[in-house]
Amino acid sequence: MQDPKTRNAVIAAGAILLGFGVIWLLMPRIMLALGAESPLLAGLFATLFVLAFFGVFWLRARQQKRKD
Repeated sequence: MQDPKTRNAVIAAGAILLGFGVIWLLMPRIMLALGAESPLLAGLFATLFVLAFFGVFWLRARQQKRKD
């Protein structure tokens, strides 16, 4: 069995991946809608999405280091 710390980490990672997965599936529609207004806005959204994906895991790792 897993200890509670490992189980919580797996649950958190799964929730984050699920949330970003849903946005990833909606990404073409979002990009087309934003691109109709401004191609720059669509590119900015895509860049922020990728940065947010890695940023969430980076922040979670920092939080875990502080707890230990």
